[in-house]
Amino acid sequence: MSDRIQLSAPAGGRPDLLLVVGEHSGDQHAALAVKALLARSPQLKISAMGGPALAEAGAQVLYDMTQAAVVGLVEVVRNLRYLKELFESSVEWVETHRPRAICFVDYPGFNLRMAGELYRRGLSRKAGGDISLLYYISPQIWAWKGKRRFSMARTLDAVAVIFPFEVEAYADTELPVEFVGHPFLSREHEPALRYDPQGPLLLLPGSRRIAVARIFPVLLDAFAALRRKMPDQKAIVFYPDATILKILEGQLARRPDLAGAISLVKKETRAAARAVLTSSGTMSLSCALAGIPGVIAYRANWFTYVIGRMVLKIPYLGICNLLLNKPMYPEFIQGEATPGTLVREMRDCLESPRRLEETRQDAARLRKVLSAPSTLTVDTWLEKHLGQ
Repeated sequence: MSDRIQLSAPAGGRPDLLLVVGEHSGDQHAALAVKALLARSPQLKISAMGGPALAEAGAQVLYDMTQAAVVGLVEVVRNLRYLKELFESSVEWVETHRPRAICFVDYPGFNLRMAGELYRRGLSRKAGGDISLLYYISPQIWAWKGKRRFSMARTLDAVAVIFPFEVEAYADTELPVEFVGHPFLSREHEPALRYDPQGPLLLLPGSRRIAVARIFPVLLDAFAALRRKMPDQKAIVFYPDATILKILEGQLARRPDLAGAISLVKKETRAAARAVLTSSGTMSLSCALAGIPGVIAYRANWFTYVIGRMVLKIPYLGICNLLLNKPMYPEFIQGEATPGTLVREMRDCLESPRRLEETRQDAARLRKVLSAPSTLTVDTWLEKHLGQ
């Protein structure tokens, strides 16, 4: 994908903070923190390997990692050369420019490896260096690969978590872990979604280009089948950037049966919807919190799926389902995600008063799970560690 990846030099000398963000959701969450930080301390020099939201918030974006986020074993293998070059360039940049602190945001496959390498090279505080290593949006160690907490405790200086129960997951380590609230419930976050019984459907294939290319056709097939029974249905599809928009437009161009029925809108656009057919990404939680009835459909590379079934010991993919320990959004994965099955579930979402009431009750339970009081926000947590 690239010859030699070049990261920009920092503007104005040694950065106070480097953010390493691999996905669109993390880019948006980190941007809220940066905006609040710079409002109070405009002299801070903040660099980022992130995306457009961080750039708009005032960070100097050295390289846009969100354009090439990959997930899944096969996808990682296919992009191994690119990821290796990005990793090496990132570590070299840190070694050259020595930010006072690095905050890794989610994206654990890349970020935890980078933290380990900075420790190995003696650059981090815990290895005798002068760079604080922080982590925001913890890997879901409570769901799978829990032993990562011990290597995290060895290399990281502090972790900020977005689910209140995650603090206890690190209780048997000496790693300082603090709950900073969930970004969807923060004062700065403006909910983009609401339930409307007269609204369109939402079709949400995600924000990673490889996943979108695989999942969007599944959603389109189901929506086309639904329209054969309910021909007046319209749908909205969110896209995060021009790369994903191009993929969506290319697939819609091959579906003349859906001409005029689907609108492609920028992800930050506010929308009202009556039901959602979604992949298992971050937006599924946003829809669940808004009380929109929904269904999860997911399709991975078959090899990735088989390995995942062997490794993952979690009952659900959707974060709303994991948090509630029940299928608020029924999940249909791989061959289960047939048009007939998805249409049956979507019609229940559209027509069943019972389904709507259960969704409202589950949304209230989700808010209760996520709304535990926190003494810190992510920006004040960062500020505290930058002051040390």
